[in-house]
Amino acid sequence: MKDHRIFNFNPGPAALPLPVLEEIQDNFLNFAGTGMSITEVSHRSPAFDEVINDAVARIRRLLDLDDRFKVLFMQGGASLQFALIPMNFLAAGDTADYVNTGTWSTKAIKEAQVLGKSVRVAASSEDRDFAYIPKGIEYRPDAAFVHITSNNTIKGTQWAKFPDTGGAPLVADMSSDILSRRFDASGFGLIYAGAQKNIGPAGVCLAIIRDDMLAKVPDDLPSMLKYTTYAAKNSLYNTPPCFAIYTVQLVLKWLEETVGGLDKMEAANREKAETLYGFIDGSGFYRGTADVDSRSMMNVTFRLPSEALEKKFVAEALENDLGGLKGHRSVGGCRASIYNPMPKEGVEALVDFMKEFERKNG
Repeated sequence: MKDHRIFNFNPGPAALPLPVLEEIQDNFLNFAGTGMSITEVSHRSPAFDEVINDAVARIRRLLDLDDRFKVLFMQGGASLQFALIPMNFLAAGDTADYVNTGTWSTKAIKEAQVLGKSVRVAASSEDRDFAYIPKGIEYRPDAAFVHITSNNTIKGTQWAKFPDTGGAPLVADMSSDILSRRFDASGFGLIYAGAQKNIGPAGVCLAIIRDDMLAKVPDDLPSMLKYTTYAAKNSLYNTPPCFAIYTVQLVLKWLEETVGGLDKMEAANREKAETLYGFIDGSGFYRGTADVDSRSMMNVTFRLPSEALEKKFVAEALENDLGGLKGHRSVGGCRASIYNPMPKEGVEALVDFMKEFERKNG
């Protein structure tokens, strides 16, 4: 069953575009005519320079970044960023505003507090189990930065519109929706994203940082914990995760050259989400867990009438080549992660299965 493929709804590590996987397979033993695998080439070689520079250039084009922004590839995932951000940008006497919309925001707040940094929770949706994105938030104009999580994979919520922070730099964890839609990046001081949900495999974290934020980085941090280290060396201060960066480069190439850019990717993502939410809303058997105006385009969370039926649903879905539909262990239920690489046909196959499952068990 070497070529057997399922529709992969896993939340991360998640599906990659099939053409990307095929290109990796075709070139794995002899990358770019080097006679070596991408996992063997030197990160100081011209062959890898071309990989990382092309990846940076594609991100700059896709997000229309101006010269104020540096594009970095870092290790440690988004979770390390939770600590690096307050270490780099919260000096003595400074305070940052955080918006708590669920697990990843909560962890980011905790890491800042562990470091003894001054944090104000400007808003939280914890009162309703993080089923919505708070609105009407008042941010302090003197905040060192405002931190948000753009998309909550576990609760299935997403910022439909990014907030006006009154001039404070906006810092966003975009791990699960980076490059899924068009937005104006100019107001962001820092965007970071663990690659394993929407743009690549586990092992690398994308960071996009503005020059005024780099200027705030203190000198008395260890080299590997300073954004300036990565910015000064084009992410090559030490050996980077070469294979992960290469895969991200191929995903970016697919997004630009096969999909046709962010506008077309966003249209496809909205169509997929509307198809799945539309079916759920019309069913008396399935129930969405996020408020309608806060729903994620990337992670569709829903419940069935009982936990026993949810367990049966997940098992039978896998038997029908629909994998990764179990909800996060902290909340239960079901979740379909429909990131960029998930084709429309996968969502349609899921809806067809959901209809048949309801018919048999409703």
